[in-house]
Formats: sequence, C-alpha cells, structure tokens
Amino acid sequence: MTMTKKMILLLVSLVAVAAVAQTPLATCQQAAQANYPLIKQRDLIARTTDYTVENLRKGWLPQVSFTAQATLQSDVTAWPDEMREMMSQRGVEIAGLKKDQYRIGLDVNQNVWDGGMISSQTAVARERGNVQAAQTEVDLYAVRRRVNEMYFSLLLLDEQLQLNADHQSLLASSEKKLASLYAGGVVAESDYNTIRAERLVVEQQRTSLVAQRNAVALMLSELCGITVTQVCKPPMVEVSGENHRPELQLVDAQLRLADAQERVLNAALMPRLSVFAQGYYGYPGYNMFEDMMRRKFSLNGMVGARLTWNIGALYTRRADKAKLQLLRDQAENSREVFLLNNRLDIVQQDENIARYRQLMKSDDEIIALRARVRESAESKLAHGIIDVNDLVKEINNEQAARVQRTVHEIELLKQMYDKKIAINN
Repeated sequence: MTMTKKMILLLVSLVAVAAVAQTPLATCQQAAQANYPLIKQRDLIARTTDYTVENLRKGWLPQVSFTAQATLQSDVTAWPDEMREMMSQRGVEIAGLKKDQYRIGLDVNQNVWDGGMISSQTAVARERGNVQAAQTEVDLYAVRRRVNEMYFSLLLLDEQLQLNADHQSLLASSEKKLASLYAGGVVAESDYNTIRAERLVVEQQRTSLVAQRNAVALMLSELCGITVTQVCKPPMVEVSGENHRPELQLVDAQLRLADAQERVLNAALMPRLSVFAQGYYGYPGYNMFEDMMRRKFSLNGMVGARLTWNIGALYTRRADKAKLQLLRDQAENSREVFLLNNRLDIVQQDENIARYRQLMKSDDEIIALRARVRESAESKLAHGIIDVNDLVKEINNEQAARVQRTVHEIELLKQMYDKKIAINN
C-alpha cells in the first residue's frame, strides 16, 4: 500500500470516529449511578422503612388474644366448716369448688394513649431509613470520581491519537521530501531509511494507544451501562459555592436520628391508658358462690379501663441520654474530619488548576518555538547542512511539546471537574 493510500485511510478513519455520537460527561455520570448495583438499595431501604412504620402503626389496632387452660389446684376457695354445718342443718348441701378448673377465653385490649411511644418509634424508623439512604448516596457518589478517571483518560487517549496522526503526517511529508532527495542523489539511502523507520515507530505507538483506548472505553461502557464510543471535551468551568456533599447530609440524618431516639426515651416515661374487654367460658366463673353450689360451666365477661405507669425507664435514662450525646458528638466529629479533608482536597485542586494554567501558557510558546526549529531543520537538511537524525530529533521535540500541552489541558479539565465533585456543585 502506498503512502498516499495509507494517509487517505487514516483520514477516513478519523472522520468516521468524529462522526460517532459523542457522550457528554454528565450523561456518563448519570448513567453510571443508575447502572451501579448499589442503586437498588434505595428502593429496598424505602420499602423496609414503610413495612416497619406500617407494623408500628398497627399498635393502635385492638390487641386480641385467645386463651385455653386447664388447671389442677392443691386447694380452692371453700366455705368455712361452721357455715357448711349450718347450711347442712337447713338441708342445703354445698359441694364447694372443684380442684380441676377449665377456661376458654378471649381478651381484647385497645390502646387509648401511649404517651407518644408509637409516634416516636415511627419517627425513629423513618430517620433510621434516612440514615441508611444517606449512606447509600455517599457510596453512590464515589462512582462519580471513578467515571471522571475513566472519562478523562479516554479523552487524553483521543487527543494523543490525534497528535499521533499529526506526527505521522509530518514524518510522511519529510519522508516524501527525502525520497525525492535520495532519487536525486542528494542524501544517502541511510537517511531515507531513518525517516521511514521513525514513521513506523510512530505507527506502532498508535497501535498501543488504540489498544489502551479500546480497553478504557470498554470499562467506561461497563461502568455506565451504555455504549461509550466517543467522548467530548467538556468546557472549562469555574467552581465555587457551598459544599453540598452527601457526607454532610449523612451527618444531618444521624443527628436527626439521635433526636428521634431521645423522644422515645421521653415517651418511655409517660403513663399508658387503655380499655379492655375479657370474656371466657369455663369453670369456675366470677360468681364462685353459685359455682360452689352447682359446679357448672358458665359465660363470664368484664370490661374496664387500665392506667399503667412504668417508671423503670428512669433507672437507665441518664446513661441512655449520655449514649445519645456521644452519638451526636461522633457525628459532629465525622463532619469536622470530612470538612477538613475536603478543604485540603480543594486547596490542592486550586493549586493544580493554577499550575496547569501557567504551564499551558508556556506550552503554547514552546510549541511555536519547536515548530520554527523543526522548519529550520527541514531547510538545513535540504541544503545538506545537517543530517536526518537532527531533523528527526526536532520533529520529536515538537511532538513532545504538543503532547505535553495536551496532557496539561486534560489535567486542568480533570482538576476542575474533580473540584466540582468535591463540593457537589
């Protein structure tokens, strides 16, 4: 295949790549979070919280219990002997209660006022679900940084491939000129072969870059759950504003959970009021005097109201409140640690952004100088002042300067978008 045909195929391939739809960074970020398996935790946590709250609210429903029992007692309530003798003299025989007794009953208890226990427990269940959801958001947020790493790696490889194509084009042009000079006997065959070998080396570099690009594109596509074939260079952004990281929301959720748990402690000290109904069929009944006389099964019932006040919660209240305060202190300490590390990251990113901006300014000047030196070397080679090795050196120097400028530009963009992630802007 001739050099002209190779260059045509190379240009066609570049045009084809450019024609492929480009995937923006924001699209990759959203797709990655939606595709990450941890996203299912959101629904699972919400459903679990709903079930827990539903069960707690059922505490307001009547509590019904069914009982059946048979007992054999060592002794039972009985008439005094004097009373039995007196009744016997009148012709009334009193058998007394039997020691074997039987009962089938139904108890119904309706909570009227629980001191706010159910509502406070419901609040705790919801806040605990909020804490779990916030932790899930923290874990999901880490995916954004992984997307940034892959996205900008892919972008850098694309830029390097473009520079590689430019490098090959420059070497091909020099090779064509040397071919004419060699045909005219101006340069030696070794000079012509040197430039050809250098072009082949650059072609090998392209093969390696393409393999790396394909691997990164496949990993990014797998992470995002969509096919990412081409990425686009995002615009430079100035990032500022308040910090809205999910780690801070997690701390707020933990503090709200501690407040809700303290309300449970307060509710535990309140009295409970309930109404109840009891009924059973068995022996003996409530009228034991009648049962002493006749020894028969009967229906019995009772309704009433019950006020209970268990002050046992006072024994552990002080320790329980101290534990909750420790949880608050831990949450606040986590906030302080995160904010400190986050500020350090932002300071480092700001320094990197300023450094890359400065480097890019000098990069443009270096590239311009290297280009003039290379053009001068081409002219000197044509007049036999230098050999081809000097020309190759200057071509490579110019290429290295262009690559360095591209690296600085992509790193600048990455630092900007990493800072954007750092404050969730």
